[in-house]
Amino acid sequence: MNRPSPRTLLQKYFGYPGFRPLQADIIDSILRGQDVLGVIATGGGKSICYQIPALVQEGLCVVISPLISLMKDQVDGLCENGIPAAYLNSSLSSDRRRRIEHEIMSGNLKILYISPERLSSLGFMDFLKSVSVSLFAIDEAHCISQWGHEFRPEYRKLSSIKRFFPDVPIIALTATATPSVRKDIITELDLHDPAIYIGSFNRRNLIYEICEKTNPDRQVIDFILQHKDESGIIYCFSKKQVDTLTALLQKNGIKARAYHADLSPTVRSSTQEQFLRDDILVIVATIAFGMGIDKPDVRYVIHYDLPKSIENYYQETGRAGRDGDFATCMLLYARSDFKKIEGLLRKLPDGVERQIGFKRLNDMLGYCETQSCRRTVLLTYFGENFNEISCDSCDNCKKGIKTIDGYSILSRLATCIEALEQPYGISHLADIMCGNVTEKVKVRGHDMLPSFGAGLDAKKPQWIFWIKELIYCGYLTNTNTQYSVVLPNAKTQAALKKEICVRLAEPAFQSLLQIGSDTKQNESLDASDEALYRQLCDLRKNIADYEEVPPYQIFSNRTLQEIARKRPRNTHDFISIWGIGEHKLKMYGTVFLDAVCSFQVHAK
Repeated sequence: MNRPSPRTLLQKYFGYPGFRPLQADIIDSILRGQDVLGVIATGGGKSICYQIPALVQEGLCVVISPLISLMKDQVDGLCENGIPAAYLNSSLSSDRRRRIEHEIMSGNLKILYISPERLSSLGFMDFLKSVSVSLFAIDEAHCISQWGHEFRPEYRKLSSIKRFFPDVPIIALTATATPSVRKDIITELDLHDPAIYIGSFNRRNLIYEICEKTNPDRQVIDFILQHKDESGIIYCFSKKQVDTLTALLQKNGIKARAYHADLSPTVRSSTQEQFLRDDILVIVATIAFGMGIDKPDVRYVIHYDLPKSIENYYQETGRAGRDGDFATCMLLYARSDFKKIEGLLRKLPDGVERQIGFKRLNDMLGYCETQSCRRTVLLTYFGENFNEISCDSCDNCKKGIKTIDGYSILSRLATCIEALEQPYGISHLADIMCGNVTEKVKVRGHDMLPSFGAGLDAKKPQWIFWIKELIYCGYLTNTNTQYSVVLPNAKTQAALKKEICVRLAEPAFQSLLQIGSDTKQNESLDASDEALYRQLCDLRKNIADYEEVPPYQIFSNRTLQEIARKRPRNTHDFISIWGIGEHKLKMYGTVFLDAVCSFQVHAK
């Protein structure tokens, strides 16, 4: 029997006319029985990569996810699209678990979401062996690596999958994996000759802003008031700060709720549901507690405190703008936050955890303090080159930063580093370049190097600035341990061969300027289309409330905007709209077509 094509199923169940980058290639590898490692940015459509193969193949697709809240959200969305799916976790009653297990045994489910603890629980592997499993999908796969930002020991037990199911393909998915983390994932999961797909980490619709943290409460309130009627998430360092800030926002008339580990599961679940359904607009959460929110129309993410790592920052900002529309990511930065985290790291015993912690924190500091394009620094961290002079959507680029040709600066530094018998830190290199005869320079005989005084055209603070910028932009490498040293890398050699250009920001030697946060997305609807769009949003909300699901699971904002622009007149027109599949046409086609027709009549 011929299997349905992936593209046919994509249109039928999801209403999408085509795949996003890498999706079709990943799906093809899975259908050929190959293990896959997929690194795809948040919002890039990771779930489609295993959901479509699950529909193509006979048997059950088992998805391992660490977040109960995200499981529920994914399953609700799949069921809304007419796909039989369920989850098994500790939130279910024993009767409900037995019913789901019966559905699995009967072959009525296509996709099952479970936690890593459930997979490794007594007898569960044997239970899965009794049914036909077509695919294992491991979400948030970076959790398996000690070099990842959310290492979870229970993920290490997932290596048993290959022992029990040697012939079943595994797809490991993550949005935030550096090269060392990718290698660790492959090793720990025992993936057999996996196909590796690395997507771009560049979320072009996200606007990155770093603001000096002066009066954070006022800054947050002013920002939210400028983004009225828009959904947002605020991350804080501590649970106490979450509660304090939430109370302040509520006092100022903002529909905000707290979300952290000390709240009961019932309260957390209720808060999440209200946020997903647009009954509240702002969630205030701890950085340490993963929310698992898959809401597509989050228009801003605010970091009230400094994240511990770029991985954390990237994943948390990635919750914004999943629908592809513009969204703002604002971080309130103060050196005191850095010192607070640094103090906690110093209390750790010497070892790998402490070393990794200092490396991540220093990378985060570099991102905050760079005067170069923030997008360049962010992408460089994940091993991706971004060689555009300006991204036009970070605070530094919007300020109109001035850049210079940094070839001579890098060349002189590289010559100096090569002449040294061992690597040294930033300050010592700056002393050599400036010809400063410090005790350390003299004792080591570095005042006799040809490079000594090779940078007399600039003072030490300027050389420190340049070395840091070269590191942040990837032209040099900083070991970023507690006592870090500077090393050349492959990008250094490419730049010295003039295969790539070296652009550096001019040092301003002033505090960070606070950037206004009133950036608005380009309006794509005229006044009449906007009026219809608002009516469609109200209709969607009424249906969602009646069905007790989030509004975006009915239709996304993008779908409603396209309906408002194209104004379909019949079912043929309606199913051609992006995001409308056969199931949703059957469920909602008539009521939305009637709404468009009624609007047209009253508009005349």
